[in-house]
Amino acid sequence: MERGVKDMKNEVIEKAKEETGVEKDVKEAEKKVTGKKEREVVLPGDMIVESMDYLPGRNCFREGDSIYSKRVGVVYYKGRVIEVIPLSGEYMPEVGDMVIGTVKEVQHSGWTVNINSPYEAFLSLAGVRGFIDSAKTDLSKIYGIGDMIYTEVSEVTPMKDVRISMKDPKTRKFENGRIVRISTVKVPRVIGKQGSMINMIKDRTGCMISVGQNGMIWLQGEKENLAAKAIMYIHENSQITGLTDHISKLLSESK
Repeated sequence: MERGVKDMKNEVIEKAKEETGVEKDVKEAEKKVTGKKEREVVLPGDMIVESMDYLPGRNCFREGDSIYSKRVGVVYYKGRVIEVIPLSGEYMPEVGDMVIGTVKEVQHSGWTVNINSPYEAFLSLAGVRGFIDSAKTDLSKIYGIGDMIYTEVSEVTPMKDVRISMKDPKTRKFENGRIVRISTVKVPRVIGKQGSMINMIKDRTGCMISVGQNGMIWLQGEKENLAAKAIMYIHENSQITGLTDHISKLLSESK
C-alpha cells in the first residue's frame, strides 16, 4: 500500500506543475515548522503541517494541531493560510465561494441552479434580498430558466446539498455580456496574486469582469474579445514563467 501511494505521487507531480501553472521560480513559503513545501503534491489525508500557526484554507481541514489535505493537489501558502489547488478540473463547492450558475428549474420555494459542479445548488426565497410572497409572485419573472447569476455558496452539507445566496452586494443577474469557461484549477492564475492579473485585464480592456471559482467568467465591455483572449491565454499557458509580462505584452500589442 505504501508503495502504491508513492507511485501515485510520482505520477501526478509532473501533471501538478502543468495543471496548477505555479511559476517555477516561486520561492518556498517561509515556515518555522516542518511541513510540506509549496508546490508539493499531496493526497487526500496527507498531513501538510503540524502547527497552530497556520489556518486551513480551500481543500484543507484541521485535526488536532495538524492541517491535512482533502484533495489530490498542490500545496499553496497564502500567508498563514494553507490551500491545496486540486489537480482535477471538477469544481467542488465550498462556503464563501462566488460562482456563476444557470437557472435550471423554477420551483415553488426557489430555484435549482447548475453551478458547473457534480452537485446542483438551490437558491431559496430566503436567499434572495427582500421579501417575496410566492403565492402572489411568478418566480420565473425574478430568475427564469436559462438566466445566469453571480451568486455565493452559503451552505454545503455533509451530504453535498448546496445552498446559494443572492444577498452579498456582489451578486447579480447577468443581462448582457459573455461567458468564458476555463478549468477550475486555472482560476487562481487568472485572478493572480491579490487580484493582480484580473485587475490588469480589467484596467487594460475597460471590461467589467466577474470570476467564478467554478471556472466560469463573465465579462462585458467594448474590448470583450481582448479580455477573453487574455483569459484563454492564461488558461492555455498557465505553466510558463513570466506569465504576467506575457499578458501585459498581449494587451499592449492588441491595443
